[in-house]
Amino acid sequence: MTPRQDAPAETCAEPAAPVTAEVREIYPGARRATPVQAREHTKGRRSEAGMATAEYAIATLAAVGFAGILVFIMRSDEVRGVLLNLIRTALALP
Repeated sequence: MTPRQDAPAETCAEPAAPVTAEVREIYPGARRATPVQAREHTKGRRSEAGMATAEYAIATLAAVGFAGILVFIMRSDEVRGVLLNLIRTALALP
């Protein structure tokens, strides 16, 4: 460890001696087991990188298109008349 340039020399301490401790195995015999080898990435998996982002983008565009169609339909005079008639009928019920 190197002391900092702006720190006084008396504040820099030597590293402490290593502490030994008793280690108990939770699973006896685990040290003798063969380690698991990491899987190598296959070419097919690498080609799917970023697929979730593309799927979200397509779903968002579809939702915006559907909302645009609904706005267009709701602004028509026929649909507006049906909805107003439905609301008037519901409010007129005793």
